[in-house]
Amino acid sequence: MSHPNSPLSETGRLRLARCIVKDGWPLRRAAERFGVSTATAARWARRYRQHGEAGMAGHSSRPRSCPHQTGRRTERRAVGLRTSRRWGPARIAWHLHLAPSTVRRILARYGCPPLRFTDPASGARIRSGRQVRRYEYPAPGGMLHVDIKKLGSIPDGGGHKVLGRSAGEHNRRSRNRAQTGRRLRGQKLGYGFIHHALDDHSRYACSEILGDETKETAAGFMARALAHFTALGVRVERVMTDNGSCYRSRDFAAVLHDAGVRHYRTRPYRPQTNGKVERFNRILLEEWAYARAYGSETERRSLYPGFLEHYNQHRPHTALKGKAPASRVTNQPA
Repeated sequence: MSHPNSPLSETGRLRLARCIVKDGWPLRRAAERFGVSTATAARWARRYRQHGEAGMAGHSSRPRSCPHQTGRRTERRAVGLRTSRRWGPARIAWHLHLAPSTVRRILARYGCPPLRFTDPASGARIRSGRQVRRYEYPAPGGMLHVDIKKLGSIPDGGGHKVLGRSAGEHNRRSRNRAQTGRRLRGQKLGYGFIHHALDDHSRYACSEILGDETKETAAGFMARALAHFTALGVRVERVMTDNGSCYRSRDFAAVLHDAGVRHYRTRPYRPQTNGKVERFNRILLEEWAYARAYGSETERRSLYPGFLEHYNQHRPHTALKGKAPASRVTNQPA
């Protein structure tokens, strides 16, 4: 099929070739008459001599071989990461050491749908037509997003992912009965409480796994988080939390008052206001909490510091143009 903007259709090519081959026109004169270059005129004349009228059909311009094309195994790995982990082109490119544009072409060639079609939250937002308001403070410390993620603990010996649904449920109930006598105020059997403080500008996270979500625990974590960011050379100006009781307590307010930090709260039933730390909760679940089948809660918690260091120091962030959160915290010790 000829190009839609080509000056020669198949009929025009045939007339051009006949003028040169049969009528004996010079190449330059025939090229000027049909508005093409002399090389184009010579090409169609040569094809007419070799194949006749059948040679006037268009040929594919695709090369017979492409030694630099991405290998089939790499393409399958890219598609596998998209389907199994729901990664975007930038994340897949970082993992496979490819260019994001290359990964986009691979996913398009295999017919992979965009992530917004497979992600329930973003897909619903697009279908509803709601405008997304995005913001980012210009420097580290402008805003800390604080939240608590309650996570079910894994009983010793493994949960339902290791033992199956029935055996895992029996193991969990046995563990809870054994711990009933050691239950403390504010604790819930079989749960861990992960307290987060995430910087708005850099997405750098300070996080601890604690035993409850009481006001004393939340205030203590906030004091340690502020000290941690101060050690990084970051001066915290604002903190945003939800309307949980621990964040409305006097103990929590006293910690922020002593540090000279302003406290903001989200609108009720609007977790999107604190969306950056909510997105970190999702990353935490996908890449640490449920990334593999653990044999116990102790095993899973022992890997949390490594996950947190990987997130802060090495993991590429799409909002940061593929850089790690630590790249925006410029005052870190060597």
